[in-house]
Amino acid sequence: MKLGCCYYPEHWPEDIWAEDARRMSEMGLELVRIGEFAWSRMEPEPGVYEWEWLDRAIDTLGVAGLKIILGTPTATPPKWLVDQMPDMVAVDSNGNPRKFGSRRHYCFSHLPYRGECRRIITAMAERYGEHPAIAAWQTDNEYGCHETTLSYSRSAAAAFQLWLAAHYNDVDALNSAWGNVFWSMEYRSFDEIDPPNLTVTEPNPAHILDYRRFASDEVVSFNRLQADILREHSPGRDIIHNFMGFVTDFDHHDVGADCDIASWDSYPLGFLEQYWFGEADKLRYARQGHPDIAAFHHDLYRGCSNGRWAVMEQQPGPVNWARYNPAPLPGMVRLWALEAMAHGAEFCSFFRWRQAPFAQEQMHAGLLRPDSEDDQGGLEARQVSSDIAKIGPISETPKSVALLFSYEAAWLFETQPQGRDFRYIELVFEIYSALRKLGLDVNIIAPEASLSGYRMIVAPSLPILTDALVKRLVQSNVPVLIGPRSGSKTVNFAIPAELPPGPLQRAIPIKVTRVESLRPGLSKGENDEDISRWFEHVETALTPDIELDDGTAMVFRSKNVRYLAAWPGSDFLRDLLRKMAGDAKLDFVVLPQDIRIRTAGGNRYAFNYGRESISLSDIFSKAENFEFILGSNEIDSAGVSAWTASG
Repeated sequence: MKLGCCYYPEHWPEDIWAEDARRMSEMGLELVRIGEFAWSRMEPEPGVYEWEWLDRAIDTLGVAGLKIILGTPTATPPKWLVDQMPDMVAVDSNGNPRKFGSRRHYCFSHLPYRGECRRIITAMAERYGEHPAIAAWQTDNEYGCHETTLSYSRSAAAAFQLWLAAHYNDVDALNSAWGNVFWSMEYRSFDEIDPPNLTVTEPNPAHILDYRRFASDEVVSFNRLQADILREHSPGRDIIHNFMGFVTDFDHHDVGADCDIASWDSYPLGFLEQYWFGEADKLRYARQGHPDIAAFHHDLYRGCSNGRWAVMEQQPGPVNWARYNPAPLPGMVRLWALEAMAHGAEFCSFFRWRQAPFAQEQMHAGLLRPDSEDDQGGLEARQVSSDIAKIGPISETPKSVALLFSYEAAWLFETQPQGRDFRYIELVFEIYSALRKLGLDVNIIAPEASLSGYRMIVAPSLPILTDALVKRLVQSNVPVLIGPRSGSKTVNFAIPAELPPGPLQRAIPIKVTRVESLRPGLSKGENDEDISRWFEHVETALTPDIELDDGTAMVFRSKNVRYLAAWPGSDFLRDLLRKMAGDAKLDFVVLPQDIRIRTAGGNRYAFNYGRESISLSDIFSKAENFEFILGSNEIDSAGVSAWTASG
């Protein structure tokens, strides 16, 4: 794994660039990302390019032996361009246009803006495409950040109408598919159809789902526009996009198909603070991040681009954008980087080189402080460089558990959650976390991906199931778990005629006749922790595979396929997955709360997310005989140990 950083030469006096480059190389960094926010410096006036400063920056970094990931600047169109075409901005769900003065203020569907993107990217690629220091290109920056995937502009409305016409061909077919006879919502032509916002009450869910599909396709085509230009003018360089954590607004698998490497921006403390985690976890892991946040995204993005993935932005210290921004425990920046390596990252790039003393991100730490002295992140980056040298190359980990992840499922449940706390991404994360607590290695893949070679398959929920997928799951002949609400909708967001779980009934003879969403404090079974949030009443001749003490049926099984008819409690989920891992003859171990392990090639790694040291001898009976590459049998708080897997 290579190390890198994000650098903004336009932010700093030119007379320190060479010294910055020298210090980066001395720290052990090999890659530098630049350029993704610099459009106003590249083209300060319409059609007036100023490349000389960027020429010198690229040459200076290259002379120091650094390879460059050059970003296209389309996430921050300059003021003169917004003034030139004021309707290029995105419009939010309340009908308010996004104003200039921040970033990501464009609408993906605005065709003249796409033309301007094509022009600036072509100019960049023609100038730098063959430069020997350019190793890769980053397209745009963090698609969808700040809730900008969905736009309700006139451009988006017109593009949506064309998308619908291409998908349905006939408006009567659309009316039938959407069930528009309900509430007299029938249309006479595609150009009568608006985006699904500003309605008096809930819009037609089929309308919303198709708008989500359309919006995702707009991101895909916008990224493809950039990738095609870069491949033409800069052959042999990798195309990368930097995705984000817990964002499901567009299909990352589809965008990743046009990338060579799927990268993501890893901020474990910020994500812990901003998302659904309970107060106990937020306090326990305030300075470490939840033990599964980073790993979840490592495994997710490895499945988005043919196995090649990386971390484009690694949190190096306190950030500026979460509700609360504590500093990581000493050692955590090193742990996060090494955990990325253990999951197969090609590089880990820290954000950013030096903390900026101005503008929106001045409270965001870097590897260096604003006065250019090493911050804690810089000290730990040096240690990571030394650790990488000791570990050597990481070979691919054998397939173990496949977890099927569907962005479309997230859109569907966000459209009609039926219970306010039914969050698809949270259900997936809880099941992933339960697998990790058993020490299992997980690949997160699209439902369409190959299932060959996996020894256990888990689908937390797939509301739209196909006969083809059901057939592949059965033919896998390995333990399969299908979670609640699977097969509950047709492709047009209707209840299937045969009732849920729809096509899955071909594999397991059950029928869901009624569902309940359960508020906090309302549960099923004698143990309040066994079932929460969601429960399904199932009609079947099968004997339940697992039922609670009071006779409530939770899991049904036919041959290799199990169906989970509820949102499970953590203890129940752990026991279920242990049983399945045993069926699969997978080696597993019940880990202490704060320890996670990962197998990578011929090595095993242990990561301590706790505040106390722990002995591996408490987990593995022969730990004292391990041949350690890093660390030892005793793992300190925020510590890492690595040993040969044969030990």
